[in-house]
Amino acid sequence: MKLWDKGYTTENIVDRYTVGNDRQLDLKLAKHDVRGNIAHAVMLHKIGILDTQELDDILKALQTIDTQIENGDFIIEEQFEDVHSKIEFELVQQIGEAGKKIHTARSRNDQVLVDLHLYAKEELQRIKSLIQNLFDTLLKLAEQHKNVLMPGYTHMQVAMPSSFGLWFSAYAESLIDDMIMLNAALKVADQNPLGSAAGYGTSFPINRSMTTELLGFETMKYNVVAAQMSRGKLEKTIAYALASVAGTLSKLSADICLFMSQNFNFVGFPKELTTGSSIMPHKQNPDVFELMRAHSNKIQNLPVELSFITNNLTTGYHRDFQLLKESLMNGIDQSKDNLEVCDFMLQHISINDTLLENPIYDYLYSVEEVNKLVMNGMTFRDAYQKLGKEIMDGKFSPSKEVNHVHEGSIGNLCLEEIKLKMKSEN
Repeated sequence: MKLWDKGYTTENIVDRYTVGNDRQLDLKLAKHDVRGNIAHAVMLHKIGILDTQELDDILKALQTIDTQIENGDFIIEEQFEDVHSKIEFELVQQIGEAGKKIHTARSRNDQVLVDLHLYAKEELQRIKSLIQNLFDTLLKLAEQHKNVLMPGYTHMQVAMPSSFGLWFSAYAESLIDDMIMLNAALKVADQNPLGSAAGYGTSFPINRSMTTELLGFETMKYNVVAAQMSRGKLEKTIAYALASVAGTLSKLSADICLFMSQNFNFVGFPKELTTGSSIMPHKQNPDVFELMRAHSNKIQNLPVELSFITNNLTTGYHRDFQLLKESLMNGIDQSKDNLEVCDFMLQHISINDTLLENPIYDYLYSVEEVNKLVMNGMTFRDAYQKLGKEIMDGKFSPSKEVNHVHEGSIGNLCLEEIKLKMKSEN
């Protein structure tokens, strides 16, 4: 059954190629399609297309279908092109002629758009919740280890004193930037496209404000052409937000892979959370974070992939848009998995609190010594040259006392301020 069926069938090779794996992907949209159908049916009753008995029958049938979806009993067989045709078929099977009216004043184009917007809203909220969990874990670790110093690097060379508190909270605050991107994507998703039909509206006197309220959208996409043009833009906006999150996790993963090596030995994890080598019995490998880095880098490519699919498409619907669905859904699922696993792993991290006893880190304090000379009256340039000569002559001997007090430094992490900043994005 196809919603566009006109009494003939397509060749199997064409059907296989055009449908692809949409049936499996559409299972993620099924509950949202039910919601869209409910709102549309209530609106059709309001404008006189459905009588009260027909509306009651449709709502009861949709509730039955929704229960099947929730219980995992809903499937889309091969004779159906997508979730929309399957649900309409079930309505007709259960209640007869009234089920045939559900597609009045609607196109599959705005139907799938509604499903995608509702799906995006739910998934983005879930990702935001997982980010909050990871943020909380990072700030807890920052507080716990705020006084434990570690080396900071520039150009991968020992540079200046840092701390584990500074390192953990840096990633926490970076997640706030990612949350801003997610909120932007959520705002794009929170617009009702229902009623745009095939992209040019309908002659039926539909009430789009009503469906906007029933579906819980903040606003509607008013212009019907603009509503159809959101296909592709919605997915790309979400992809950029996911890529922002992935960028944070990729960098964190790279840090941890480096810091776990014996040459650094900054952090560790229980052996049960690492993997081994088939021939080297001493190995405990950071496979979780290596895979997280790779998964994150794949997600960072997602905006490019979606852009290449949709670039230069003219106004209106194109079947090219169908290919966005799988990439977007995979990116969302992988992002959730990355966040959940990262949070779990960090809850078991251990740190080396005696790092800076190693003399290879003595030069970390060269800037501190320069600053002390400046505070005692010497010009910065003279102090810099004096310390530079001592280092070149092998006469540098630091006191290893650090006193940073400004906002956001190792002596003043501003953890409460960072918490408040994140709170403003929730």
